Amino acid sequence: MPPVPVGVASVQERDFPVYLTGLGSVQAFNTVALKTRIDGQITQVNFVEGQDVKQGELLIQIDPRPYEVALATAQANLQRDEAQLNNAKVQFERMKALYSGGVIAKQDLDTQQASFGQYEGTIAADKAAIDNAKLNLVYTRITSPINGRVGLRQVDIGNYVQASATTPMVIITQTHPIAIVFTLPEDQLQAVRQRMKQGALAVDVYSRDDQTKLSTGKLLTIDNQIDQATGTAKFKAVFENPDNGLWPNQFVNVHLLLETRKDALTTPVSAIQRGPQGTFVYLVDSNNTVKVQPVQLALTQGTTAVIASGLQAGDRVVTDGQEKLQAGSRVAPIGPANQSKNDPAGGSLGPQS
Repeated sequence: MPPVPVGVASVQERDFPVYLTGLGSVQAFNTVALKTRIDGQITQVNFVEGQDVKQGELLIQIDPRPYEVALATAQANLQRDEAQLNNAKVQFERMKALYSGGVIAKQDLDTQQASFGQYEGTIAADKAAIDNAKLNLVYTRITSPINGRVGLRQVDIGNYVQASATTPMVIITQTHPIAIVFTLPEDQLQAVRQRMKQGALAVDVYSRDDQTKLSTGKLLTIDNQIDQATGTAKFKAVFENPDNGLWPNQFVNVHLLLETRKDALTTPVSAIQRGPQGTFVYLVDSNNTVKVQPVQLALTQGTTAVIASGLQAGDRVVTDGQEKLQAGSRVAPIGPANQSKNDPAGGSLGPQS
């Protein structure tokens, strides 16, 4: 029989990164829907839609004049009631002298003394009214509570806004840093937990077609419960996002680097065959004769398989044309099959039988 033309590849020994993959959604690290806490007319809008703003920066000014009047009124009431209290004290001292001379009854003196408490309570209420008026004046200046990016505004200069309104005036999102929430099967939860104890885990995020790498960050935390409907757990990763490559509510593919296996034996997945006796490969010897070699797989990821046992570095295995082979067949290698040297993207993960 003439030699059978086949594709071959060499078994490589290298460090192999093991990734867990899942679907994720980008979320702003903080989101604030700005609403007014008082009623009034807008006199200033100090931002442009899409502008980056700093914490404490004035965004919207509500007409403060009604609240300035309310503050002045409260301060005037305080002055009036303090004057009444001072007058009551003077009257008490005068009546105490009259009581000592037997001119007035003890009951009249006690009544005058009791008026102190009434005026003191009124003064305390006046001070509270002043504090409330000052607080309302603060509320007329709507500032940014975070560093972030403003969205499309819902109000304009001259609009009358109310505290009871449900629609926010503008929404601010923090995109530096930014977060991604993604899911993984619950069976992988404990493996991730154990690795997190050893240090932060790197997370790569790719576009929806899983071809373009957008950013690299680190795993932040794991949700406190598993979704029973889907059998998945939620994970949250954080990214610095300096170039705004990630946008809130964007769908992405997430690759979580679980570990890097040192000196792993790797071969293309196309070399792996399965039969009644288990998993095997066609091993090519120095005479270009094949034999059936049983192997044990540690895991498969993308187009790469990691071999647990059965092969050694440098062994040649058939990757194309196996359907024409049997033990002892002579082959004519026509060139190495496409063999990825680093294929961390996607694929299944876990021990193979």
